[in-house]
Amino acid sequence: MRVTVSVAVAGASGYAGGEVLRLLLAHPDVEIGALTANASAGDSLGRHQPHLLPLADRVLEPTEPARLAQHDVVVLALPHGASGELTDALSALGGPAPLLVDCGADHRLEHAESWDQFYGGTFAGAWPYGLAELRHAGESGTAAAQRQILRDARTIAVPGCNVTAVTLALQPGVSAGVVDPSDVVAVLANGYSGAGKSLKPHLLASEGLGTATPYGVGGSHRHVPEIEQNLRRAGAADVRLSFTPTLVPMARGILATVSAPLAAGATPDHVREAWSGAYAAERFVRLLPEGQWPTTAATLATNTAHVQVTVDERAGRVVVVCAIDNLGKGTAGAAVQSMNLALGLPEDAGLTTVGVAP
Repeated sequence: MRVTVSVAVAGASGYAGGEVLRLLLAHPDVEIGALTANASAGDSLGRHQPHLLPLADRVLEPTEPARLAQHDVVVLALPHGASGELTDALSALGGPAPLLVDCGADHRLEHAESWDQFYGGTFAGAWPYGLAELRHAGESGTAAAQRQILRDARTIAVPGCNVTAVTLALQPGVSAGVVDPSDVVAVLANGYSGAGKSLKPHLLASEGLGTATPYGVGGSHRHVPEIEQNLRRAGAADVRLSFTPTLVPMARGILATVSAPLAAGATPDHVREAWSGAYAAERFVRLLPEGQWPTTAATLATNTAHVQVTVDERAGRVVVVCAIDNLGKGTAGAAVQSMNLALGLPEDAGLTTVGVAP
């Protein structure tokens, strides 16, 4: 007998909230409950998410803790800094607590010093990390420890989208000891939806079409400490990362090109074996056949990461390319995948590896 789980989404009018709802509509075990917003409360959802036709006539409610607490699961798709206050209010209500899945940054970082440096404001504390494929040092080819953490979780921090791409790109080499993580260079091409729906001049189509624009240059991007945290979890003793994202004229998607020095004594065969061993059993991470390179188009609307790795022998570096949908595997897909694990549901419920083409 199937059990139906009630899920509320706070921040349902934004890109992340809309993508969570799109996935939940296809989830066989979910009943979609309250849809809440802040400035958009009182509007119909269809005014903000017209593509979600089955929910278009639903009215966005104010984001009130007591209303959210009536559900089995609450997904928080809120601006950075807003989740901590809301989760504190939910905790103060007492009674059985819903499973909380935070798509924002408030609970991702383990150290207050990193939060203070890159975000500022009140440090809300770290929650179990919602990347099921995250490898832990000492494992041989699986992410079993991370999945067990998520199965036991009642709160989940969904990773940053850029973080997911860079982590999935490089962590097999770190775990296997075939790359030197003290000199990691990551350059990313990012779709504009990663910046949210805020009305800012540089995000207008007239500014973005026909140009590529770097941002967060020189170690200032907020995802830097989170990537370093993940690579240390995978076994890196010393991580130094140069990270440069670039906005390119596409709505969604991330193409991450990540390189690091080939470790002493490692060969191209060792490198290929490390990545193929790490991802052979992973449903949502696909190491492509040699010679085939990831594209963002192939991951559109999926929970899939496409990865390719090679060795630039002239430069002595391992080069990895990873493509994801920033709203899919980078945010909403990870939220639903982690929710499934925490609820004891099939990990792939409501998720797809089938993209949209052309």
